[in-house]
Amino acid sequence: MMAKQPVKNSGKVADMRVKTDDQLATQLVELKREAFNLRFQAATNQLERPARIKEVRRDIARIQTLQGERARAAEAK
Repeated sequence: MMAKQPVKNSGKVADMRVKTDDQLATQLVELKREAFNLRFQAATNQLERPARIKEVRRDIARIQTLQGERARAAEAK
């Protein structure tokens, strides 16, 4: 059995957990807009930091995961 890798971005998740649903939704819209712009830059070979695409995609996934958790928690109540 392999040892799990330590979570590097647990601070990001903790920061996101304290935000309200509206704040998360706003941040999600901004990140999706940034992802679109990054894809456009990549297509035109103007991208300065290719790794930023991966960071943005993962941040989007983190927010969507938190929103799903909150929705399931609200249903359970």
